[in-house]
Amino acid sequence: MAINVNNVLTMILAGGEGKRMMPLTLHRAKPAVPFGGRYRLIDFVLSNFINSGFFKIKILTQYKADSLIRHVARGYRLNSQFGFFCDISPAQMRTGPDWYKGSADAIFQNFHAIRDENPAHMCVFGADHIYKMDIRQMLAYHVDKKADATIVAIPMPVQEAHRFGILEVDADWRMVGFEEKPANPKTIPGDPSRVLASMGNYIFRTDALLEEIERDARDPQSAHDFGKSIVPGMMEDRRVFVYDFAANSPPGQPERERGYWRDVGDIEAYFDASMDLVSVQPIVDLYNRLWPLHTYSLQGPPAKFVFADERSRRIGLATDSMVSEGCIVSGGHIDRSIISPFVRINSFSQVSESVIFEGAEIGRHARLRRCIIDKYVRIPAHSEIGYDAMRDLERGFTITDNGVTVVPRGVEILS
Repeated sequence: MAINVNNVLTMILAGGEGKRMMPLTLHRAKPAVPFGGRYRLIDFVLSNFINSGFFKIKILTQYKADSLIRHVARGYRLNSQFGFFCDISPAQMRTGPDWYKGSADAIFQNFHAIRDENPAHMCVFGADHIYKMDIRQMLAYHVDKKADATIVAIPMPVQEAHRFGILEVDADWRMVGFEEKPANPKTIPGDPSRVLASMGNYIFRTDALLEEIERDARDPQSAHDFGKSIVPGMMEDRRVFVYDFAANSPPGQPERERGYWRDVGDIEAYFDASMDLVSVQPIVDLYNRLWPLHTYSLQGPPAKFVFADERSRRIGLATDSMVSEGCIVSGGHIDRSIISPFVRINSFSQVSESVIFEGAEIGRHARLRRCIIDKYVRIPAHSEIGYDAMRDLERGFTITDNGVTVVPRGVEILS
């Protein structure tokens, strides 16, 4: 069956506050958190849609959206001459004096945009997950099933079910149940070792979605949330199907990447996903030229590594690391780290298993281990971060249970 992607409107839910990502979300929305040196989290979902040929995109923002708006406005200029757009839609209180009360309410408050476009189908996706996906394959499945709604799910070991919303399906993969973080989950038909975890991404038949959203808006007891309110309500009397993410295969994707999906819900998940990138053979492939990861980036010169004085150990060196444009590694050593644009690493410093955001500077003889350093932070000479948890807490840093130290913007650091 022919699939017309021009008759599909995409809405990206990018208004999340990201409380569990603090202090990285102290000054920015969660989808705007930098990732992989030169990218933002939102680049993954936008690249998936653009690479799939979906060029009618609305991004719904709310919380501290300034840097997110600038990133999208400067990096995603689609050709309006052909009816394409990647628009930012800030919360506007169109239905009353309230901001978005949930993901479903965000769609309700943007009914005007949906009616203006009059699409046959709508994609409603989140903005803060790390994955590659060919959306055309999911849309083809949705149309083939004559579904009112289709949900993306990823197969997980049954032992992981307590961390996710779990979908129950019949033999035809029609949704028949949903449980939030169940202790005794329903497994995949024919596979008692795995469950289906909802990824929180949907394709809807537009007429069905609008009816359900309007019904939900009239219910004062509703959570106005897709996972809690809309989809369970549709399951009773509409055709709701589940799409297996592990069956999706974008062009050029290596087999080891099939089914890779990371929900960076907190600092540790974000750090672990970052460290995935500096593996010798990373699971998520940023080098696939058939499925590029798009972004807005500053113009800068290539990274520069200077000094090769072996006698004094003043050597500009990076091992198992990613170093972005505009960086100067001036006699320091980087290992298993991600360095964002225009970072300076000064002589005799050591940076290991760390993520350094744009414009930061690491002073001479400084030592950093398992750190996330926010934008424009200056680490004084001879500082040690990530070695003494009590001292780092006294300095105002955040330390996770697994020992990841976050240095936020605006903190005065004493060596």
